[in-house]
Amino acid sequence: MLRTIIVDDESPSRETIEQMLNLYCNNVEVVAHADGVRSGIKAIKKHEPDLVLLDIKMPDGTGFDILRQMDPINFKVIFITAYEEYAVKAFKFSALDYLLKPIDPEELKEAVEKSNKLIEKDNIDLKLNAFLNNYYSESDNNTKKIVLKTTDSIFLFELEDIVHVEADGNYTRFSVEGEKEDILVSKPLRDFSNLLESNDFLKIHQSHIINTRYVRRFDRDQFICYMKDGSKIPVSHRNKDKLMKMFKGLSK
Repeated sequence: MLRTIIVDDESPSRETIEQMLNLYCNNVEVVAHADGVRSGIKAIKKHEPDLVLLDIKMPDGTGFDILRQMDPINFKVIFITAYEEYAVKAFKFSALDYLLKPIDPEELKEAVEKSNKLIEKDNIDLKLNAFLNNYYSESDNNTKKIVLKTTDSIFLFELEDIVHVEADGNYTRFSVEGEKEDILVSKPLRDFSNLLESNDFLKIHQSHIINTRYVRRFDRDQFICYMKDGSKIPVSHRNKDKLMKMFKGLSK
């Protein structure tokens, strides 16, 4: 059983979440509720939970304030948040688990099941730092960071250091500036497409996304994009115009 604490400043929200857990998650035991930072810290220290469902914005602080005061963080975390475009993007870049309000029961069930399968408490400090960097990067021009998880490691890279990204079956292969070997992530390319393409990246083939900062030239006859690291990336006919438009924009 996953001993679980719900931290949310709204009583109806806490009660609804517990009802959903009781209905859809047989492996969960809710051991406590908390309505803010202070009560959340107290409940976590007292009950030593396996899982915390953690609201972000509360009257006396944020869910991140709770985590900063936990050393070590020896429980799994699923964040709960109202929809904010920047926050959602930051969560995805940082590989943190989150649920949007109003919470969908099936998404809650899926998130809890995923959490239960994790053997280790996932490097929450690294992910949290990446999230905070990315969340505030929209206003202070910080470089975005991305968390990449392989079967045996977790990496934190600056987004601008990703040279190109390639589909490899149900995996995605990241080529990173300064890294001797590619980073192989157990997620399909489609999970990264929308996330990357708004940040100097361009999908030029169904299996390839490039960082436009690293493009050296485009061979229009052979439909090959040459990158600064020496790699040659195929360009599909349907995506040729997007690449040409990029070059025209740079030449102005």
